[in-house]
Amino acid sequence: MTAPLTVYGLDHFKPRHFGWTVEGKVATVTLNRPERKNPLTFESYAELRDLFRDLVYADTIKTVVVTGAGGNFCSGGDVHEIIGPLVAMDMPDLLRFTRMTGDLVKAMRACPQPIVAAIDGVCAGAGACIAMASDLRFGTARAKIAFLFTRVGLAGCDMGACAILPRIIGQGRAAELLFTGRAMPGDEAERWGFFNRLVAPESVLAEAQAMARGLAEGPTFAHGITKKTLHQEWNMGVDEAIEAEAEAQAICMETNDFERAYRAFVAKEKPRFEGN
Repeated sequence: MTAPLTVYGLDHFKPRHFGWTVEGKVATVTLNRPERKNPLTFESYAELRDLFRDLVYADTIKTVVVTGAGGNFCSGGDVHEIIGPLVAMDMPDLLRFTRMTGDLVKAMRACPQPIVAAIDGVCAGAGACIAMASDLRFGTARAKIAFLFTRVGLAGCDMGACAILPRIIGQGRAAELLFTGRAMPGDEAERWGFFNRLVAPESVLAEAQAMARGLAEGPTFAHGITKKTLHQEWNMGVDEAIEAEAEAQAICMETNDFERAYRAFVAKEKPRFEGN
């Protein structure tokens, strides 16, 4: 068992199934089984889910970067440690597993910290879904993103892909990837809007961390409101969304960061945000 995260910080958090570093206000999660292209196991799924759930209470962490070791992001569920056992499971256990994987995506969308994915090489199956669930994605030209569930006899509707992917790249493009399971190369991923930016392989992690640091120095309380509102408004009509944004912005106008920004503007200085 790993130590729980608390509102007092992450000093004692030592995950067993992935890498974890914190520099200033930015945490980096590294999927770290490079000899197998960083596949997930039952245990790493659960530990990642718990991490993102607990980040809601981690006041010292303002942004999160997710990456993979050894030139690849993530090859999805481990063939021997997940796929094989799934074949032998009955329906109740299968449903427990699929709900757990979905809970990881729910936790990533619910945590207030913006998540920046740094993607190189293979990004397949559940790995593609983790990238999809991030808020921003920096990738390389040699990256290959594949929602390959149909290639193993499964539906493309996994971990929220049928809901989230069309909102990123469009319904028709998402349908093509989810029906065929083909790999989307990095340049196409940028052109279709899956990648926010294409970066050289040797720079992709550094660029993602630089973006995360920049966001962490901004009005982080307001960033959390932006992330929450982006997610909630998928299920709202326009009038509801306008009202929700009015309420959200009024809350942000009560923050000290808003007052600091005003005073800095009057003084012709750069504002210093503290996330409160």
